[in-house]
Amino acid sequence: MIAVIDLVARLGRMAIGGVRHAGSMGLFAVRLAWALFPTWTRPRDIVQQVYAAGVLSLVIILVAGGFVGLVLGLQGYNILNKFNANESLGVMVALSLVRELGPVVAALLFAGRAGSAITAEIALMKTTEQLAALEMMAVDPMRRVIGPRFWGALISVPLLASLFSMVGIIGGYLIGVVVLGVDPSSFWGQIAEQMDPWEDVGGGALKSLAFGAVIALIAVYEGYEAEPTASGMARATTQTVVLSSLAVLGLDFVMTAFMFGA
Repeated sequence: MIAVIDLVARLGRMAIGGVRHAGSMGLFAVRLAWALFPTWTRPRDIVQQVYAAGVLSLVIILVAGGFVGLVLGLQGYNILNKFNANESLGVMVALSLVRELGPVVAALLFAGRAGSAITAEIALMKTTEQLAALEMMAVDPMRRVIGPRFWGALISVPLLASLFSMVGIIGGYLIGVVVLGVDPSSFWGQIAEQMDPWEDVGGGALKSLAFGAVIALIAVYEGYEAEPTASGMARATTQTVVLSSLAVLGLDFVMTAFMFGA
């Protein structure tokens, strides 16, 4: 009986902690919203953050996209070959990447590589009292530090997702056409005929934009609210990766249900 009570109490504390965490992040998002557009008065800072978050993540995105495309092409060929539908390999690979795998996998990779780096950088600035020093000099850290990093992540994720999908389609072409002998005109013709630029490409772009906003918010929040200790930095970095991954997967289901469920 005591064990059951302890379990219920622990679950209750976890639920209360989750609600408190969500409320704190909501208030932080409101503060951040007021500081976002004034951040564009220093475009150099935003460009630097796009480079740090996006360009430096380019290698892992391109390599992962190529391998995902190769696997999709190989698996898709084996499945479609059973139904004599090899000519549909191109559209299957393209739709899988543009609608789902491109935005989702690129966002997960970005969260693990760049999101954790953003959190660690902001947490280190807080631990070494650099954020407090900015406030002492009447410089708003939300505009000078947090805002540019948010914009950098928000801009980078859709671009990286599009590159992921493009490289993945090329990988599917190489394995399907060059290696397995699928007709190249059928491969590209099915893509041009079946893929809708607004519903498919636009839906994938909207997803990646939403994922970028969520990852950016979690990354800067966890860094800004981290405990100014070494263990606090490590905990904040871990929470960024975990929460961002769960948020991306959950948001992907919700957006897919609204956009493609019918």
